[in-house]
Amino acid sequence: MAELDAYEAEVLESYEKGDLQSLATPDELARIKAAARATAIKDRRVNIRLSSGDLVDIQTRALEEGIPYQTLIAGVLHKYVTGRLTERRSVPASRRRES
Repeated sequence: MAELDAYEAEVLESYEKGDLQSLATPDELARIKAAARATAIKDRRVNIRLSSGDLVDIQTRALEEGIPYQTLIAGVLHKYVTGRLTERRSVPASRRRES
């Protein structure tokens, strides 16, 4: 396990003491739990073709996020179909070209 910085150690200590309390309302927790259950149910398999560059970028981003790249892809698709994906204009570092 990676060494914690001072802030992380403070948060962990507060958590272990029971000093932290959730700000989420019961309704909000129920909504989040339902969304998590719906997202976690993976009962179909699909195969898609991606460019090598896109796959490398996806795998890099997943590594940065600390999740498997298939999970990242599924999450992005889920956000898209539920209308929660917002467009942001940025180009991955591996795709940038010098002018």
